[in-house]
Amino acid sequence: MACDHAGHDDAEGDVQRRYTDRVIDYFIDPPNWGKLEGADARGEYGDIPCGDYVVMQIKVAEGRLADVRYQVFGCPVAIAACAITTEMAMGKRLGEALAISESGVCEALGGVSEMKAHCSLLAVGALHAAIRNYRGDARGKPDPRTS
Repeated sequence: MACDHAGHDDAEGDVQRRYTDRVIDYFIDPPNWGKLEGADARGEYGDIPCGDYVVMQIKVAEGRLADVRYQVFGCPVAIAACAITTEMAMGKRLGEALAISESGVCEALGGVSEMKAHCSLLAVGALHAAIRNYRGDARGKPDPRTS
């Protein structure tokens, strides 16, 4: 969906009405962005033709997420959701990271409009896919060794 700025004299005010301060902060200065050298696994989620796509890479040490990085093609909410998801996941056991939810990411961002809530699913879906790929389990069932 294209943004409609027609009739808006105050573009900055319009952005602030559309996004929370937390979304804007994470969009402007997104932590953990980029490729992860020596990643143990990666997960992908999204639809390139629709314009939203995430690649998330993880490094695991002693059953915990030691590092999480992402690359994203998407809107400000998608970028902010990826950034905050990596922060939420870092240091967690794999089973704990699989419990990170779309609603939890939206809440951590200070709220996301219903129209943009699906953008948080991109980040969560990519993280969960990376963990499933690491475990070699396409179903993503909890592994008692790492939960």
